[in-house]
Amino acid sequence: MGCMKRGMYIAEQLAEFALTARPLSPVVREACARAVFDLMTATIAGLNTTGAVGARTAARNSWGPGSSACWFTSLKLTPPGAAFANSAAASMLDLDDGHRAAAGHPGAAVIPAVFAEADRCAYDDERLFHAIALGYEIGIRVSAARDFKSLSTMATGLWCGQGVAASIGFLRGLTSPRLAHAISICGTVAPVLAPVGYTRFMGNSVKEAIPFATASGINAVDLSQTDYTGPLDFLDHSDFDRAVLVDGLGVSWAIESVYFKEYSCCRWAHAPIDAMLALQKRSGFSIDEIEAIDVDTFGRSLTLNNEVAPRSLESAQYSLPFCIALAAVRGPEALLPMLDDTLADARVLALARRVRLHLDAPFDAMFSASVPGRVTVTARGQRVSETVLAPRGEPTNPMSWQHLERKFLIATGRTIDQSTAEEILSAARAVRSGDFRPLAAILRQPLRQASRRAGASAPAAVGRGVGRD
Repeated sequence: MGCMKRGMYIAEQLAEFALTARPLSPVVREACARAVFDLMTATIAGLNTTGAVGARTAARNSWGPGSSACWFTSLKLTPPGAAFANSAAASMLDLDDGHRAAAGHPGAAVIPAVFAEADRCAYDDERLFHAIALGYEIGIRVSAARDFKSLSTMATGLWCGQGVAASIGFLRGLTSPRLAHAISICGTVAPVLAPVGYTRFMGNSVKEAIPFATASGINAVDLSQTDYTGPLDFLDHSDFDRAVLVDGLGVSWAIESVYFKEYSCCRWAHAPIDAMLALQKRSGFSIDEIEAIDVDTFGRSLTLNNEVAPRSLESAQYSLPFCIALAAVRGPEALLPMLDDTLADARVLALARRVRLHLDAPFDAMFSASVPGRVTVTARGQRVSETVLAPRGEPTNPMSWQHLERKFLIATGRTIDQSTAEEILSAARAVRSGDFRPLAAILRQPLRQASRRAGASAPAAVGRGVGRD
């Protein structure tokens, strides 16, 4: 689409692009399939957390019954209610995907919304692929167009709803003016999230308000269909870089460069965790021999709560000292996903007290294009260091489909039985082949619970998000 067209607001340009459906390349379709599959892993892992259960209950009470599935349950709600509940489950354990340019998490908003709408009205597979790619594209561009240095918070709820509005408006075939208003409405009423920039209570269920923005994106489309309007110029402001918003639309797709997560914690902790695990493997020191762990990192990671003794899983997700210590003491699987019993582990807490965080100016200059980390361990009177510039799952250090399958098996091993796991894997492969129907059918059924599957505790695969990037 190139530069901004004369006489058109940016929201109008984005709407015009969204409604000009073009065939997606096999690369983009593959990226969509990977994103859908990975979000199923995050959702199953988070399905029975207190926050996810509460979200389903409240969504039923607030939005009422409908035709859209609350995933892996028998409950059906209206599209906003189901999308809210599914988004909450997908994002609760901080295992959902993200994007470097956005410094946040599009998948836990866009994919639940698209599936909720698909339950309301049947769409062909190609249209669903396009809606997913489109939601990622618009949401990520809106986030990436901001000046991150001026933001008090990088929470995803500020922008992911605009991507949802684009996806749902596209599926429903809105006119360009109505879709532009839907995007504008959602951008205007996006969660304020002011406390996220200063609160020390990061251990709460609201987190980045992704479910709220997801429901708001659907609601914005509902409103626009009644000729309800929003401020079309909300993106035409010095707070946003116009070139980032509109240049190259359709030339490449942002969904091709999402990252996937190895651990259920803030992305900013992943490089130090990888570095710590590499040092343990290389140096062979025991936990009791460690005198100190020094972590060089970028400035934004120092704004996390970084509690040595977190009071909840949500709080633990934002603690570099705790997550590094947990991986070192219990191994990487203890973060796939992180569980409540880890919060009281005396050895983990003792090691977390030996972690010291330091601002590294070169690393700070690399953020948010990169989330690097360096760990230096003092043990046996010696100091050894390891630097990781790109944790596993980044586009420059990618996860293969096989790695995503192994992640799925480990992360869901405590939750579902072997036959259910195989059915979901088969359905995910069907999406990869262009067919959403098998997965949609599974999502409408309660999970078959089971004790941990045989083989599910195998070591994590080789290698190696306040905004919880």
